[in-house]
Amino acid sequence: MTLPLFAVYGASGYGREVMPLAREQLRHQGISAEQLVFVDDHSEVQMMNGQRVLRYAEFLQAEASARHAVLAIANSAIREKLAARCAENRVLPWTVAAANVVMLDDAVLGEGAVLSPFAMLTSNIRIGRYFHANIYSYVAHDCVIGDFVTFAPGVKCNGNVLIEDHAYIGTGAVIKQGKPGHPLVIGRGAVVGMGAVVTRDVPAGATVVGNPAKPFIKG
Repeated sequence: MTLPLFAVYGASGYGREVMPLAREQLRHQGISAEQLVFVDDHSEVQMMNGQRVLRYAEFLQAEASARHAVLAIANSAIREKLAARCAENRVLPWTVAAANVVMLDDAVLGEGAVLSPFAMLTSNIRIGRYFHANIYSYVAHDCVIGDFVTFAPGVKCNGNVLIEDHAYIGTGAVIKQGKPGHPLVIGRGAVVGMGAVVTRDVPAGATVVGNPAKPFIKG
């Protein structure tokens, strides 16, 4: 009997954090860890943390009734390219969530997400495709999150916030609550630095740092 094959795409640090979550999720579904692999074209080893490491071509060639992959790649532009590559090869997007993730009422999550331990999605929120919420991050009520958005560990995204596609929110950043009908906006491709406290809109493509967060000026 041919079985489905599941992959954590990326065997670097973040991929190695996602792997045990994926393994446990499959265990609860009655699927053996033998059906779970890393996919990484740059790895020099064949085994990593107890799981096989395949190159992408090997993953496609392996016998399977279906193929699923979660993209454990922090760089959102690369993540988008890999998502398109997988779609072309009929590799299905896979969402992996830790067992202790909390999701409340009317929290809509797009395909291909990673929700790390102690992440929380509260009520009446909309989250796009391939979202990463690292450990201890939360998204509060009435937020809208775009596609390929990345939260590093400990991000505090308070209510009525709009975060556009490909934004990166650094470790420990705090985003002030917006107002109903007038959300605080983090623009497309913006970067919020580690520990920043965002109290006003961030333009698309901008990098902000500090408390309160201000544009980063190279000098």
